[in-house]
Amino acid sequence: MTEVLPVEENREDRVASILKGFQVNWMNLRDADTGKILWQNSEDMSNPDIEHEARVPKRILKCRVVSREMNFSSIESMDRFRLEQKVLFKGRCLEEWFFEFGFVIRNSTNTWQSVIESAPESQMMPANVLK
Repeated sequence: MTEVLPVEENREDRVASILKGFQVNWMNLRDADTGKILWQNSEDMSNPDIEHEARVPKRILKCRVVSREMNFSSIESMDRFRLEQKVLFKGRCLEEWFFEFGFVIRNSTNTWQSVIESAPESQMMPANVLK
């Protein structure tokens, strides 16, 4: 006789399997107008239990548009993969963005590029405040 596991147990196993087989290979931020890389990292940032810190140069604040490129691998397929990005300043969340990738094919490596446009200058924090 086949034993049927409760839905919640199946979901927990699925999440654990996805996390085990997921890896961020590299990520970069660039000035989208010039293509110049402003920050890059090849550290695996896929562990959700660790807060990952990125020290981005303040000249990024002068960019009209910033491009974020992320390369990741997944052993498992995912239906609605998304990325949440928070910008913290002195421990306080200033901005929060949600990016939708969508379906991820199992056993694949993908490069995902997102474009972030700057707010109007009247809504921008002056760079000298970031000391």
